[in-house]
Amino acid sequence: MGTHHISVLCDKVIDFLSPKSDGVYIDGTVGLGGHSAAILETSAPNGRVIGIDLDVEALSIAKSRLHVFGERSSLINGNFAEMDVLLETRHSVHAVDGILLDLGVSSLQLDAPHRGFSFNHTGPLDMRMNARQVLNSEPEASVTARQIVNDSPMDVLVDIFKGYGEERFAKRIARRIIRTRRETPIVTTTQLAKIVKRAVPPGASKIHPATRVFQALRIHINAELENLEMGLDVAIQLLKPGGCLCVITFHSLEDRIVKHRFRTCARTCVCPPKTPICICEHTASLDILTKRPISPDAAEVQHNPRARSAKLRVARKL
Repeated sequence: MGTHHISVLCDKVIDFLSPKSDGVYIDGTVGLGGHSAAILETSAPNGRVIGIDLDVEALSIAKSRLHVFGERSSLINGNFAEMDVLLETRHSVHAVDGILLDLGVSSLQLDAPHRGFSFNHTGPLDMRMNARQVLNSEPEASVTARQIVNDSPMDVLVDIFKGYGEERFAKRIARRIIRTRRETPIVTTTQLAKIVKRAVPPGASKIHPATRVFQALRIHINAELENLEMGLDVAIQLLKPGGCLCVITFHSLEDRIVKHRFRTCARTCVCPPKTPICICEHTASLDILTKRPISPDAAEVQHNPRARSAKLRVARKL
C-alpha cells in the first residue's frame, strides 16, 4: 500500500524548509512518511524529524519506511493540533526549525474500503481518521459517517453539506437521504454515493456528484477545520525565528483559513479599519514567502492526479 503513495510538492517543501543537519523538524501529518524521508535525507547526518499522525495504520508504514534513519526519526500517534503538548511530554522539545502540515487524505486511507473515505470502493460509512477506533470497532469513541447520515435532521445535513462541502444541491441531497433512510438504513459508501447521484441534476458537475458530500462528512466528523485553526496557532508558537511553516491544502476551505491566518500574523496592526490610531499592540510574527499559493506543475499532476488540487503556502517566523 505504501508504494502507491506519492508525496505532493515534495521538492518545493524541501526548498522552503532547507533542512539543516542540526535542525529539528515536525511533520504534523506524517502519513506514509514520504515528506519525512526527504527531510531526513536532506538534513543528514544529524537532522531530526518528529512525525505525528492520528492514523495508526499510516504510522506503521511510516515506521517501516523511516527505520533506516534510526533515532533521527520519531513517530507519535496524536493530533497535530496538540503538537506542543505531544512534543513537550514525549521529547522535551519546546522549539523547532521547521514544520510541515500536509492536509490531504492519503492513498492508504482512500484506497482502503474499510475506512469508508471513498465512494469508489464499497465499504462501511465510517470516515474517522483515527484508524485505531475503526480497527477496534469503537463507535462510541467518536461519531461515524453512518451515524451522521442516518440520525441527523435535515437542517443539520444541509449545514454540513453547505458549510464543509460548498454543495449547492445540499437541500435536494438531504431530502433524498431522509426519504431513503425511512425505508432502509444507509450503511455503505456506494449506497450513499448512488443516493447523492440521484439527487443531483445530470451534468450539473464535472466531478463525481458525491465528491463534495464525502468531503463535507469527512471534515465534519474529524473536526478538520477546527484542528487546522488550532494547529496553525501552535505551529507558529513552536517555530524558532527563521523557521518555516509549510502548509499543503486540498480545498478552498482549508486554503482560506491558512491564507487569513498567515496574513493576520504578518500584519503589524489588526485594529478595525476606522480606528484613528493603533491600539491593538499587535506585532507581526510571520513573513509570508508565498504571496500566491504554489500548485503542482503539469508533470507532477500527470504522475500523481491526486495532486491536482494541492496548494502550498509558506511563511517564515520572524
